[in-house]
Amino acid sequence: MPLALFLEQTLNGLQQGVMLFLMAAGLTLIFGIMHLINLAHGSLYMVGAYVAATVTSLTGNFLLGVLAALGAAGATGMLVELLALRRLYGRDHLDQVLATFGIILTFNEITKILWGPQALFLSTPEVLSSTVEVIPGVPYPAYRLFVIIVGLAVCFFLRHLIINTRLGMLIRAGATHREMVNALGVNIDRLFTIVFGIGAMLAGLAGAMAGPMLAIEVGMGENILILTFVVIIIGGIGSIRGALIGAILVGMVDTYGRAFLPLIMRSFMEPSAADTVGASVSSVAIYVLMAVVLIWRPRGLFQAYGG
Repeated sequence: MPLALFLEQTLNGLQQGVMLFLMAAGLTLIFGIMHLINLAHGSLYMVGAYVAATVTSLTGNFLLGVLAALGAAGATGMLVELLALRRLYGRDHLDQVLATFGIILTFNEITKILWGPQALFLSTPEVLSSTVEVIPGVPYPAYRLFVIIVGLAVCFFLRHLIINTRLGMLIRAGATHREMVNALGVNIDRLFTIVFGIGAMLAGLAGAMAGPMLAIEVGMGENILILTFVVIIIGGIGSIRGALIGAILVGMVDTYGRAFLPLIMRSFMEPSAADTVGASVSSVAIYVLMAVVLIWRPRGLFQAYGG
């Protein structure tokens, strides 16, 4: 196995993990505090991608597209929380699943009305369209490195927010002692709306970052949502550190599996059969990882708000 290929796939796995973290961080905050199963989180990812592509095409400025995606996803998330999801707190999880699934269908239809059924494509910003030789002999796309840096910066920001700020203190208290926080005069409904808005903005950021790498299409949030839930289960519900570690583990396992399992199986199978079997095995590898982690630590790797 060439060292250059291994290093390149390691960076790919890290980049995929960072993208999953942007999704998982917001969702784990929402689930950890509100105890709300929000299947519509992927729809906010889709909103971020579409808005970023639209604003970037109109202005020619990718940064403006990202900022517009953050604002649109955050505002949309808070509006959905106020109009629909607030009525689901304390309800059975089945009610939450059914309601948020209905929101997914609604968002998909609205997206078709506004942008049409055809996919959109967002070009990589010119300043980030080159390659960078991070390791000698291994050129790597500058944009993917940019995604990694943004994701890690968001991680440190969220850690600071949760641990060192008054809002973070209220978030941690609201997750475990909701009635007491409310009794002390904190508007818990407003706190929930703010947290939901933060989670929505993170999903929108993930969508905007994914735009130059993926086709922007209706329903694009559903696939990444499945991996996001796997990340949260592995990392531990409510833990930002767990979301980061879980996301990187999932990204690495998924990337290594897709890249190397077919190559390994070719040593004792026909190439066509090896590619088929390798792809099938790699697609279930992350679920095997999740099962192993749950056997070892049924609540995930880290406790809620452990940093």
